[in-house]
Amino acid sequence: MTVLVACNDSHHGDAALRAGIAEAARRRLPLAVLVLNPGTTVPQVLADRLAALPEGVAQPEVTFRAETTEPSDAVLDAAEAVHATLVVLGARKRSSQGTFVMGTTTQRVLLDAPVPVLVVKDTYDQP
Repeated sequence: MTVLVACNDSHHGDAALRAGIAEAARRRLPLAVLVLNPGTTVPQVLADRLAALPEGVAQPEVTFRAETTEPSDAVLDAAEAVHATLVVLGARKRSSQGTFVMGTTTQRVLLDAPVPVLVVKDTYDQP
């Protein structure tokens, strides 16, 4: 029973991280973080958020997507590995032509995850 946050180094990734931390605190569950940007270093935004976790939320295990693994596969595999009870993803802003279609990663995770999925977005400045 874990809240899994799948995030990347972006505003919508940070929004997912904020929501996932809040859900882990509210549900009193452990937190796990999957960084979707391949690499081996924790992005600064993530490091800052993890340094200021609310009371009751332990430091999570942070894993990184392998460069050869599709993001949706990495999320689904991580959800299974940590026995997630909730998966939290960030959604990015879409152009007017793409507003009716979600990103392929988000869509696949929503359709194939064996647990509830929370999709969050960050606020965007209006032109």
